[in-house]
Amino acid sequence: MNPNALRPTGSIQLSNVSRAYDTAAGPFLAVDDVNLDIPAGQFVAIAGKSGSGKSTLLNLIAGIDRPTAGAATIGGIDLAPLSEDQLAAWRGRNVGVVFQFHQLMPALTILENVMLPMDFCGVHPSRERAPIALALLERFEVADQAHKFPGELSGGQRQRAAIARALANDPPLIVADEPTGNLDTRTAQVVIDLLRAQSAAGRTVVMVTHERDIAAVADRVVTIADGHIVDDSLPAAPLPIEAAGA
Repeated sequence: MNPNALRPTGSIQLSNVSRAYDTAAGPFLAVDDVNLDIPAGQFVAIAGKSGSGKSTLLNLIAGIDRPTAGAATIGGIDLAPLSEDQLAAWRGRNVGVVFQFHQLMPALTILENVMLPMDFCGVHPSRERAPIALALLERFEVADQAHKFPGELSGGQRQRAAIARALANDPPLIVADEPTGNLDTRTAQVVIDLLRAQSAAGRTVVMVTHERDIAAVADRVVTIADGHIVDDSLPAAPLPIEAAGA
């Protein structure tokens, strides 16, 4: 299998997936026998308290971690047979990751940060990478910060740049781990709107959050507790953050 040639959709199928970790106290089951089916283009929030297993579940969806049991099939591709190198190449082309603390490289400019996934995966010809990165920054209204370093930007600007970086290779799947956890309400609304726009454009967006008002803006909310899915609901319509928190 050559993951470099594959451009699947962002559909997600987890079948009886578990993830156990060895600890000093013995095996710890972070995700326990989870079944989850997410069609391409849906905006899904994974909600739950700290330690519930939601970030582990997100890592399994993104191919950052591997299940100890069950099968993870993303865009029709079973990730289990892929070597570590193949999995990294597949992830670089097909998954955009947004972190709570943006994880921008502090020694690189914002433009260089957005170009980094392109350099790693070689998706775009080298001469096209800077114009593509600049166009992404323009889309998210931070192009005027392109030649600054992350430490010179506000939290909201850094998170916009992080979303631009996540889209650098035009992935069908975006995963976001607490992307608004370090932001004020107004800036959080902007970030959620940006993520929701990616879903409207046909990308699958899976977002982890422990905040009920943030979860309520998604198309679907999957609630996890003690490694199990305890609720899977489809809101009638996404709510703005202000209304959801009322």
